[in-house]
Amino acid sequence: MRALPVFRWRLAPDGYATRRQLRERGLRPGGQDVAAQLERPRRRRPPLVAYLYRVDLAKPVRPMTPAKWAALAKANRARRICPACLRDAGYVIPAALGTCVPCAYPEGSCDGIAA
Repeated sequence: MRALPVFRWRLAPDGYATRRQLRERGLRPGGQDVAAQLERPRRRRPPLVAYLYRVDLAKPVRPMTPAKWAALAKANRARRICPACLRDAGYVIPAALGTCVPCAYPEGSCDGIAA
């Protein structure tokens, strides 16, 4: 195993990018291994680490197919259906509640939340 070059936070040379930075440019790592890493030191804790990929080896993002769009729409629609009343809540149901707000608070009011 070879050692990765380590750069200080915000001091990476040109030609390297994180996954998010690649995505902003419409690219993806494309199967390449991590080329380097950034480290941001912190007091009394391990450093924050960000992995870098070479931009010249990155590939374009694959376009969404109609089937992928349909699957994504179906998944998002399922996140809006309340499991208790089986109605479309009109918003993504919070995982903390597990149901829509009217089902979670059937008495019409709760501590601090106006109905």
